[in-house]
Amino acid sequence: MSVEVRPRRRLFGRRSEGVESANLLSYPDQGLFLALRATDQESIIQATWIYEHPIDYEGLRRFHENFGYGIAGRLIEPSPLPFGRHRWVASPGAPLDIEMCPPRDRHELIDWLDERTQLPVDPEWGPGWRIGVLPMTDGSTAITLTGSHALGDGIAASTQVVKAVLGMRPDLGYPPPRSRTRTRAVLADLRQAVRDLPETARSAAAVMKLVTGGRKEAKAAHLPALTAISAGEMKRNVVLPAVFATLDVGEWDATAERLGGNGHSLLAGFAAKVAEKLGRVSPDDGTVTLLIPISERESFDDDRANAVSMANAKVDPAVVARDLSAARTAMRDSVQKAREEPDQLAGIMALIPWVPKRAMRPIADAAFGFSADIPVFCSNVGDLPAEMLRADGTEAEYMFIRGMDRRVTREALEKRSGLLTVMAGRVGGRVLMSVVAYQPGWANTRVALREVVVSALAEFDLNARIE
Repeated sequence: MSVEVRPRRRLFGRRSEGVESANLLSYPDQGLFLALRATDQESIIQATWIYEHPIDYEGLRRFHENFGYGIAGRLIEPSPLPFGRHRWVASPGAPLDIEMCPPRDRHELIDWLDERTQLPVDPEWGPGWRIGVLPMTDGSTAITLTGSHALGDGIAASTQVVKAVLGMRPDLGYPPPRSRTRTRAVLADLRQAVRDLPETARSAAAVMKLVTGGRKEAKAAHLPALTAISAGEMKRNVVLPAVFATLDVGEWDATAERLGGNGHSLLAGFAAKVAEKLGRVSPDDGTVTLLIPISERESFDDDRANAVSMANAKVDPAVVARDLSAARTAMRDSVQKAREEPDQLAGIMALIPWVPKRAMRPIADAAFGFSADIPVFCSNVGDLPAEMLRADGTEAEYMFIRGMDRRVTREALEKRSGLLTVMAGRVGGRVLMSVVAYQPGWANTRVALREVVVSALAEFDLNARIE
């Protein structure tokens, strides 16, 4: 007869460290989640396929079923501790049926896409994502997928689409929701907090420096006069104007080469030209500050939700339509600097779980440069696999991708001097580009933004199909 001797339990021991930390959110992922909760906003990614031939509904159903695994088959379970690390939990499969919508005219397509961005997705309570289908009266069909940015960034979402098209259903090994009792969860999260203490301590000084610097910059920033806007109008949620452009990749590359640049610097130049037309330039020197996400995703199976660092480049919009060489140099130098020098965000990440909710907004504002430079987000996801076009197994004629903020008030937009996001990717011989903008004192309509986009493209002698 054998006798098992049970080891003495240690409250803060490391015996189960590997198991306990396997489903922890990374610090940036928890930071994004907390920032969205603090501002009562939702950040989403939307991918849309336009089919001008009949879609294969059986193929779409397979895609729909497959998509709900891997990074899309999970939710966030907050720690029971106010300073605890949040965890991923499994939520596999489609959270909702495919949502079939009544037919509409083709000219109502963007209205429908905007309406889809306003439907709730939630990384904690679900649904984390949803798919809608719109038959149009000209015989074409739109399929759109919206998902929480807290579950994955643009590269993660693209990878998940490809896996779903290929019939892959990855299992990340996360436990079911609420599989830990409260006592077990508290003890495990306390052990994790102790393990994280050295890193947390190093972050304390860094975060104070960041917030202090951000406040100084904010005081120097030119903020719009808000007194003329009524309180009711300030609290109104804004659906951000968006325009989609599809360009021939050969023409795009030829234009970049003619101007002494490449695809990345041409996108930067275009973003700077749009910013100039909207008045989003530095009051000091007339340049445009571009914030450029750099993917740090290590492999096809990297399951981090948001794996990016930020580069910061200043571009002169006055010359980009004639010469991209300076923009190309600025882009190259900023990316190299971001890779070689420690990111200021990296230094504060370990403190994120300890930050009170009320302090998340100033940290986010300081971190993302909502200051006198009124930055422009310029995101290039690069060359995408051909499978990206095959939501139903066949190749769509057109595709759009954009990031959007949901439940964002006019007050929030005005106080941070608006926003401009330019996003692009390449697939199927085309450049897919989206422009999302809001500028204080401007018309802030889709029609007005379309005029700006058309005008900016014309300065580069670029032709595009505009939606």
